[in-house]
Amino acid sequence: MGEKRTVVIEQLCEKRFAAHNENDRTVIVDGASPAVSLRPMELLLAALGGCTAYDVVDIMKKKRTPLARYRVEVTGERAEKHPRRYTHIHVVHVGAGEGVTEKQFAQAVRLSHEKFCSASANLNAEITWEVRLEDAADAGA
Repeated sequence: MGEKRTVVIEQLCEKRFAAHNENDRTVIVDGASPAVSLRPMELLLAALGGCTAYDVVDIMKKKRTPLARYRVEVTGERAEKHPRRYTHIHVVHVGAGEGVTEKQFAQAVRLSHEKFCSASANLNAEITWEVRLEDAADAGA
């Protein structure tokens, strides 16, 4: 049997909840207005972005070309009708680092999206991605 995870969701007020994992780490899930934290569907995008970012950083480190600066921008388009799932998600990986080539960076991103990212594999959406390599000289700024 595979690894099992449990998250408990507790209501804080009408549409605001606290999600706790087994190590008592907490994130606020917000459906209230005004929201003070991320909404559930934004958390899905964040999960995808965090998952692929983790992979890319790890792959680049193993290639001995770590990224000095890195961010992931995730944009999702939702269906008009319920359950209003994401139909298309676009992920932009922006990074910089001394000795990092666009080819290496793109390969790490491709491996993450096609092989390693569990969040991506769990989403029923078309997921596209791109890379943008910034000038390494600006990486320290």
